[in-house]
Amino acid sequence: MGLYHELAPSPALHALVACRWLRAVDDASGSTTLVLPDGCVDLIWRDGRLLVAGPDRGANPATVRPGGTILGLRLRPGVAGAVLGMPASEVLDGRFALDDVIGVEAANLADRIGEEGDETAFTRLEALVSSRVRDRRTDPLVLAASRRLGFPGSRVERLAEALGISERQLRRRFRAAVGYGPKTLDRVLRFRRFVSRAPAVASGEEDLARLAADLGYADQSHLTRDCRRLSGLTPGRLAERWVA
Repeated sequence: MGLYHELAPSPALHALVACRWLRAVDDASGSTTLVLPDGCVDLIWRDGRLLVAGPDRGANPATVRPGGTILGLRLRPGVAGAVLGMPASEVLDGRFALDDVIGVEAANLADRIGEEGDETAFTRLEALVSSRVRDRRTDPLVLAASRRLGFPGSRVERLAEALGISERQLRRRFRAAVGYGPKTLDRVLRFRRFVSRAPAVASGEEDLARLAADLGYADQSHLTRDCRRLSGLTPGRLAERWVA
C-alpha cells in the first residue's frame, strides 16, 4: 500500500518551494507511480542519497522499494537555475546525484542527513535552497512570467511584449531558470490544471469537450494531443488511472 502526502514548506521558503512531499510504501511488493510533468525540479532524499529530478517533458515511472520512503522538496518553476548554479536545462528529463551537480556541499549534506535521520531532511534541504539562492539570485522576470502561464488566453508572444523583452531573450532566460522554454511550460501548466480535475472526469461530472474549453485548449482534440504527449495516455485513461 502506498502513501503520497504533500506538506507546506516553511513560510520563509514559500516563494521558492512549492511543497514538501513524502512517498512511503509499507507492503511487501513495493509501488510504482507515474510521475507527470509539472514544470518543477525536485530535490530528493531516497535510499541514503540526494538526487535532483527533472524538469520532465513526459511521464516517468517512480518505484519505491517495499518498506521504503522517498521525500523531497519541489522547487517552483524558475527557481532551479539559481539553486543548482547552472542552467536548469542541464538536468532536463534527468535524475542525477545532487553532489554531481553542485559538488561537495551536497555530499556533506547527505552525510548529515544520513547521521540524523530522515526527519531532518526537509529542514536541511530547505536550508540548502535558502543558502544557494542567497548567492545566486533567481530571475525575477522568469518568475513573473511563469505566474502568467497555463491559463486560458495565455500567449507567449504577448507575454514577451508585456514584459518588454524579445521572445528569443525570454526563451533563453526560461531555459536557464526553468529548464525549457515558456511555450513548453505553458503547455505543462495547462495540463496540470487538467490533472487537478481528473477526479471529476473519472466520475463523469466533467465533460471533456467543455473542460477543454474551460482550460484554454482550442478543442478536445488539442487536449487529447497534449495529454498523450505529456503522459502517454488519453485524457479519459489518465483520469481513471489518477484516481485509482
